[in-house]
Amino acid sequence: METRTSEQVLTSSYQRDLAAYWNNKTADRVNLALGEVDGLYHHHYGLGDYDPAVLESSEDGRDEAIIRELHRLETAQADVLLDALGDVEAGDRLLDGGSGRGGTSFMANERFGCRVDGVSLSEYQVAFANEQAVARGTQDRVRFHFRNMLDTGFESGTFRAVWTNETTMYVDLFNLYGEFARQLQPGGRYVCITGCYNDVLGERSPSVPIQVADLTPRTIPYWELRARSSVRTGIEEAFLTAYREGSFHYVLIAADRA
Repeated sequence: METRTSEQVLTSSYQRDLAAYWNNKTADRVNLALGEVDGLYHHHYGLGDYDPAVLESSEDGRDEAIIRELHRLETAQADVLLDALGDVEAGDRLLDGGSGRGGTSFMANERFGCRVDGVSLSEYQVAFANEQAVARGTQDRVRFHFRNMLDTGFESGTFRAVWTNETTMYVDLFNLYGEFARQLQPGGRYVCITGCYNDVLGERSPSVPIQVADLTPRTIPYWELRARSSVRTGIEEAFLTAYREGSFHYVLIAADRA
């Protein structure tokens, strides 16, 4: 793929502001702190029950134990997404839309043995993830690109599967899914994990996903534990309130390209 300039990749003031935020190396201390546990850096939330024993740790080691447990729950979330990709073989190719520092991409390569490409609006994230690929010895199979999800530059029908993990909120969905449909092979799968508000009166979608799973009950423990950690940011109670009252949901959606 040819190298693209910032002007080619960032086509709106919103995208430029978004890139500037993620190019700030200290903006996301939560992701950095959790990624330091084992070198696998995520940019999403967690799923599953936490081990209550971490709250009983000694005062000196309690916060470290909580951070390790939060990281375990975030890794478990990525495993749930990868489970939904279905049958992927080593000769297949996958796309991580909004790949961050590469955590889910590396997990996909380790699980399936296939080639994985990630795209991000953040040049810093792309450089960080590619450095991680070199450190892991997977740079020939896992590569990250400074690209826009809405215009990746990949050839049509390149990918067996595409996923977005908490990144759809940043783009126009009609444009995004048009681009993903172009890149997916016939029968290829798209998987999304995202948050959504409860639009009871909304119109029914003409699309027909093969799977829609409400992950909300499985993410609440993660937020409860995070609220008791040193990496809490102040948004934890807002998420917990919305999840518990049912005004906001955490969902997985999988759909196959016809």
